[in-house]
Amino acid sequence: MNEQSLCSSPVEHVQESPRRKGKAGGVRPLESVMQLIFFICGFIAIAFVLVITIYLIISGLPAIREIGLVDFLFGTEWASTAEEPKFGILPMILTSVYGTAGAIIIGVPIGFMTAVFLAKVAPPKVASVIRPAVDLLAGIPSVVYGLVGMMILLPAIREFFHIPAGDSLLAAIVVLAVMILPSIISVSETALKAVP
Repeated sequence: MNEQSLCSSPVEHVQESPRRKGKAGGVRPLESVMQLIFFICGFIAIAFVLVITIYLIISGLPAIREIGLVDFLFGTEWASTAEEPKFGILPMILTSVYGTAGAIIIGVPIGFMTAVFLAKVAPPKVASVIRPAVDLLAGIPSVVYGLVGMMILLPAIREFFHIPAGDSLLAAIVVLAVMILPSIISVSETALKAVP
């Protein structure tokens, strides 16, 4: 071995990966085509969202002009079939805010503690069982969560609290909290593993 090969940095000997380069040194044609296809698909998806949003705004403007923006956003009564119809959506907005806040209050601590357990405490065998279960929760459609909530949770709330109907904000909060668990667990676990 000569002195130059001993003193040179190992980084100098690392060759650039030939994956991205073609025979002439440029980007391979198949990769360019795939990049163009993905760009077009992404552009179409964003365009559809924009078109739907614009359509909803244009379609809703006449009704909002007739009702009044303040009465629409801050009205406390929704009676669309009454003799004098009222279209206030403030209770719906507040219900969404309260439901989201309640789901975060319940879901974030449970999800974070589960992530801490998986990343730092759980034996590998236990973690290998819990992680696929969390991934399965992430794959369940929201409609199924809602159906299970209606079939199981609503009757349980009705019987436990002795109320005529179980459809309440509590049911929505519990279902939403369960729905957000997989995202919180996976993001928190990834962040915890990145920290030494």
